[in-house]
Amino acid sequence: MAFSPEEVERYARHLVLREIGGPGQQALAAARVLVVGAGGLGSPAALYLAAAGVGTIGIVDPDTVSLSNLQRQVLFAAADVGRPKVTAAVQALGALNPHVVVEPHLAPLDATNAGELVADYDLVLDGTDDFATRFCVSDACVDHRKPLVSGALGRWTGQVGVFEGRPCYRCLTPEIPPDAETCAVVGVVGALAGVIGSMMALEAVKIITGAGEPLAGRLLIYDGLAGQTRTVKIGADPECPSCGQSSASLVR
Repeated sequence: MAFSPEEVERYARHLVLREIGGPGQQALAAARVLVVGAGGLGSPAALYLAAAGVGTIGIVDPDTVSLSNLQRQVLFAAADVGRPKVTAAVQALGALNPHVVVEPHLAPLDATNAGELVADYDLVLDGTDDFATRFCVSDACVDHRKPLVSGALGRWTGQVGVFEGRPCYRCLTPEIPPDAETCAVVGVVGALAGVIGSMMALEAVKIITGAGEPLAGRLLIYDGLAGQTRTVKIGADPECPSCGQSSASLVR
């Protein structure tokens, strides 16, 4: 895959980076990445994926832009209020990088379509705040052997993990927590979404280009108030209904 002079200049800082270079940039251009949720996490993640030159970015989100989104969802502007998020995302990402193809998916992701959606991409980023959707995404990634970059946040704390087969997201969160909270209920500082969403995009770039060590089987937790991070290992649950030893969909 040959880059035009404009693309060479656009990606110059990647091309001189030893861990990416020409082969890595070509891998990014050939990659198909699905972003589930164009919210606080999906917005900055999608922007950085487009800026990095990821060839095809799918955006799944059934919602419209609301005024309260603009505090953290940097993909949108005031003029987008009331518009479908995926429609606004196509326009914003195309304006940032016209070399990127953006595929909008307005229908909500659920058990009926998760497998079909995930199967069409190389890598999935999940930034939703709904556990049912997270389980559907994780199960589909396990079934179709797709790496999953998962992010979450609330108040002042966020986390990022990478799941490639075993352990899967269900090993980390087997069921919906009884005290599950959403940002709409407990709040979240806007800049934290940028931090965690950018980390998700960084992990995606590492996976696609083969640079460094992705957070595979690990969870990075960031405490914005304390300015501290810690990384913990995620154990594989042998009884996990999705990736456990007895599961027919086990990814080896």
